[in-house]
Amino acid sequence: MMNSRKPILFAVIAAFSGFLFGFDMVVISGADQTLQSLWHSSDLFHGWVVMSMALWGTVIGSIFGHIPTDLLGRKKTLLGIGVLFAFSALGSAFANDPYTFAFARFLGGIGIGISTVAAPAYIAEISPADQRGRLVGLYQFNIVFGILTAYLSNFYFSKFGTDAWRWMLGIQIVPALLFSLLTLRLEESTRMSADPLTSTEQIYDPKYRRILWLTFFIAFFNQFSGINAFLYYAPRIFELAQLSEDAAALSSIGVGLVNLVFTMLGLLMIDRFGRKTLLTIGGIGYVISLGLITFYFSGIWVSMFFFLFIAAHAVGQGAVIWVLISELYPDHLRAKGQAFGSTTHWILAAIIPALMPYLFEKIGAAAVFGFFTFMMVIQLFWIRINVTETKGKTLHQIHEELQHHA
Repeated sequence: MMNSRKPILFAVIAAFSGFLFGFDMVVISGADQTLQSLWHSSDLFHGWVVMSMALWGTVIGSIFGHIPTDLLGRKKTLLGIGVLFAFSALGSAFANDPYTFAFARFLGGIGIGISTVAAPAYIAEISPADQRGRLVGLYQFNIVFGILTAYLSNFYFSKFGTDAWRWMLGIQIVPALLFSLLTLRLEESTRMSADPLTSTEQIYDPKYRRILWLTFFIAFFNQFSGINAFLYYAPRIFELAQLSEDAAALSSIGVGLVNLVFTMLGLLMIDRFGRKTLLTIGGIGYVISLGLITFYFSGIWVSMFFFLFIAAHAVGQGAVIWVLISELYPDHLRAKGQAFGSTTHWILAAIIPALMPYLFEKIGAAAVFGFFTFMMVIQLFWIRINVTETKGKTLHQIHEELQHHA
C-alpha cells in the first residue's frame, strides 16, 4: 500500500507524459507553412501526410495501447513512451524529406496514443476518491503546459533562420529524456492484480453498453468542438483573420496562456462542482465563442473570441475527458476502456485537422467554425440527458451505479 504522499508524487510523474503529448501536438504549428513551402506540398498532401502523420500514430497507439499497459504494466509502458518521444524528436529534426519526417512524427504519435491509455488509468488507480479528479486532471494540465511551452519555444526558435523548424522539433529530446528518467521512480499500480489478461469480459459486453456510449460521445464531442483543428493551425487561422505574422504568433502564445490558466481553474473546480457541471459550463462557452467566431471572423476581435473558446474548452472538456473516461470502467477493463475512448478521440483528431487546409481554402474558416458551433449545441443536450456525475465516489461505486442504470 502506498503512503499518503506517494500517490501525489507518482501522479505528477505519470502526468508529465501529458507535457510531451501537448508539446508534440502543437510544436508542428511553428513549422507548418515553412515545411509546405520547403517540400512544395499540395494542401492535401501537406495536411494528410506532413501535418497529420503524428495523429495517425496516435490512432495506432491508442488502439493497441491497452496491450503493453496490461501486459508490461503501467510503469514500463510509461518508460517506453519517453523513449518513443526521444526517437521522434531526433528523427523529425534531422529529416531531409517529407516521408522521413512523417515517419519520425508517426513514432511520437504512437507515444501520445499509448500515453492517453496508460497515464490516466495509472493515476486513477492510485488516487484517493476525493482527489482523483485533480490528480488525473494533472495529465490535462501537463498537456496544456506542453502546448504553451511549444508556442513559446516556436516563437524563440523562429529567429534561427531557415533551419528554425529543426530546432523547434528537436528540442523535445530534453523533456523526453527527463520523463524517461523520472518514470524509474514509479511503483506499479496494485490494481494490476485484477489480472486483466485472463478475464473473459470485454468492454463490448451488453452490460457495459451505456459506459461504452458515454466514452464514445465524450471523445466525439471533444474533437467536434474544433479544438485540435485550431491548435494545429493557430498561426494560419490568425493570419486568415487578417492579423500580421507577429500578431498571429503572439496570439498563439496568448492561447497557450489562457489554456493554462483556465485548466488550473478547471482542476480546482472538478472535485468540488463535478464533471457534469464543468462540461455544461464549458459547453455554453463553446457555443458563445464559436458563434462569435463564425459571425465576426476578421481582425483582432477574433483573438479575443478564440481566447474565450480556449477558456471554455479548458474548464469543460479539457479538464474532464481523461478523468471521466478513466473512472467509468472496472479494474480489469480500465486499460481497454481507456483505449476505446482514446482511439475514438484520435481517429477524429487525425481526420479533422487533416482536412483543415483544404476546407479553409474551399469554404472558408467562418463556415468551418459555424459547423463546430452547431455540434456544440448538440453536445449541450447530450450532457444534460446522458452524463452521470462521478465526483467523490469510489471507482467501485461508480461501476455499480452505471451497471444498475444500464
